[in-house]
Amino acid sequence: MLLATGAAGVLLALAACTPTPEATPTLTPIEAPAPEPYSGPAAFIGDELELFLPTPEEITGLIPDATEIATSSALTMVSDGGGAPATPAICDVLYAEQSLGSVAARVVEWKSQSDSEQRLGRLLVLQFPDEAHVEERMDQLTAAAEQCEQFDKEGAVTFDAVIADGDDHARAIAGTLVDTNAGHDWRQFSAYASAGNVLVTLWQPFDGDQSFDAEAAADLLAARADEAHSALLEKLTAMPPVVEDLPAGDASKPWSEWAITVAGVGPVRLGEPVETAVAAAGVSATPPEFAGGWWTLEEPGGAGSMLVFPVEGGGAVLGVTVGSDRSSLPDPQDGAGLPAADGIRVGDPVSAAVAAYPGGTTVRVISSADHWYAVPDRDGRLLRFRTDRDAGDPQATIVGITVEDATAWRGLRFTD
Repeated sequence: MLLATGAAGVLLALAACTPTPEATPTLTPIEAPAPEPYSGPAAFIGDELELFLPTPEEITGLIPDATEIATSSALTMVSDGGGAPATPAICDVLYAEQSLGSVAARVVEWKSQSDSEQRLGRLLVLQFPDEAHVEERMDQLTAAAEQCEQFDKEGAVTFDAVIADGDDHARAIAGTLVDTNAGHDWRQFSAYASAGNVLVTLWQPFDGDQSFDAEAAADLLAARADEAHSALLEKLTAMPPVVEDLPAGDASKPWSEWAITVAGVGPVRLGEPVETAVAAAGVSATPPEFAGGWWTLEEPGGAGSMLVFPVEGGGAVLGVTVGSDRSSLPDPQDGAGLPAADGIRVGDPVSAAVAAYPGGTTVRVISSADHWYAVPDRDGRLLRFRTDRDAGDPQATIVGITVEDATAWRGLRFTD
């Protein structure tokens, strides 16, 4: 009993000495500051172009008999130009192929009974190198809407157009062109809209005296362009673009170790004086055969060649091609001995480029029988993987890889 009483006393004493636990402090959450709103160029790339696409229901709202509506990233260009000049000359922009000067696209096509010749109606979301190129083209189209209500092109032509009330970001125009001169009957309904570096064009040929709601078309495309602009700025505010440092290659190393990047090919850099860039390659070079032509550099081991192109009317490097700059190549080159783009070389299937650079555009140019897979970046630098056949064919082979600064391209010109 005495032992038990003593033990109990000890326990009571120990309990009395135990410190009272301190209260856990309350943590006040600190809110992270909101990111600074993005204020740089509104440059859309890749699948961001799809932000401009109307729904199939919206297309049928403008073209009621449109059927078999399909979307793709395959762009077909004619690029043949020609035809009698218009007076005033700016009216020729209504006949121009608006995809000229673009670097990527998303394409919607449909069938319509409005056109007895069964030509496909189309809506193109065209990415241009930068905002300036789109601004210039949209200024030309606006001038045509203002000046070409009646004009001459082998006879009298009319363009009945509306210009949408735009905001700070989106512009739009729509109208109907009727040209029944020189033995043809050309009637088309067109709409155009722009935001940032994107131009949207809608085209529907038709027969007879059909009418289309130009104001509704312009308003729809303008509203979608404005929505796309807001969505892009929100995205770039949350994830600002990162400028990547791309060091020049070492001219003392074999060409096979040089990298093709948006900055150039190995030590040959875009934007440098042509003669400086050619000398940096450290190999013999063949100068242009004509003014404004390209320099040809031969790989020392005979694997193939590299072409260095100048900007129009200037001495800086516009682009560099490893391999061929045409889809038809009489003498295949050995890609193993040539520079590569992320491991993709001349001779590889184009499917390898698509896997390495998803979200690009396959392009077919009818007039030159050229094909390529195009991958531009936000700064207007463009990689083109030229192929021996339709670049949409996974078995197509890469015959040339080009990198160029598309912001240095010259826009379309219309002068009296």
